[in-house]
Amino acid sequence: MKKVLVLTAALMAVVMSAKAEVEFAYEAGAEIVSSYIWRGMYNGGLSFQPEGLVGFNALDEAIQFRAGVWASLGASDWKFKTDGVKLGDEFNPNTHFMPEVDFIASLTAYGASVGFNEYYYCDDGSTHNSEIWFGYNFGHFFGEYAGAYFNWYTVVAGADKVLDTDIKDLIHGQYEKQAFSTYIELGYDYTIENLGLTLGFNMGMSPWASPLYGNDKFAVVNLALKINKEWEFDAVTLDLFATGSLNPDGMITDKNDPEYNVFVDAAGDAKLYNQKLNGTIGLGIWF
Repeated sequence: MKKVLVLTAALMAVVMSAKAEVEFAYEAGAEIVSSYIWRGMYNGGLSFQPEGLVGFNALDEAIQFRAGVWASLGASDWKFKTDGVKLGDEFNPNTHFMPEVDFIASLTAYGASVGFNEYYYCDDGSTHNSEIWFGYNFGHFFGEYAGAYFNWYTVVAGADKVLDTDIKDLIHGQYEKQAFSTYIELGYDYTIENLGLTLGFNMGMSPWASPLYGNDKFAVVNLALKINKEWEFDAVTLDLFATGSLNPDGMITDKNDPEYNVFVDAAGDAKLYNQKLNGTIGLGIWF
């Protein structure tokens, strides 16, 4: 993580010292989504998701830096379930309002990116995960309206833990160690310029055992399709999109377990958080 931060600082220093015009930049807006889907996983029902970023552009936007906050505010499901929660009961995400606030930063240079995400979950324990990532967008060289991309994300600190079978804490039992859950994403986006329409496909893989993605070895955990339509006005862009995701690893692992069926019709049921077929539609406004 220190190496990533040092590299980011070095690149920023080079940009600021270069004889190139540096322009202030910002991104602000929000989306309303029917379901909060994160890397193919269901994280909640109807949600409001605002975002605000500031930074700079340099060398005709070939180099960009952004830092800011993203949040998801909404009920954990769309059933508005009010019963089933009593004093003394364990925390049940299906019946609680649980906002999420993320602090994000990224630096992009000629298609290559490096970044940091801090996921903060406002549950009873105020848990968090710290993640570093890097990637490359081949669209930088192959055209503005078509591009393949690659991203690598690894959690380096926080609640992403597994039991260490080699080390035992004599007082507290088993000792937990960082799982370093990793998500590798390969994708391709194609934009039909005259229609303002973008079609996208991505595949997400977890290369080793992860409590975050639910696999015990290398697995493809997400196959996703997305369609996106934009309308650009003078100072505002409207964004209408739909996404569908399938977890192939879950289909294989749990195919004989009725508790993890692909098609779930009981909103608010715990199965909803473990289903392998998810989707969402959303509307965004950006300034």
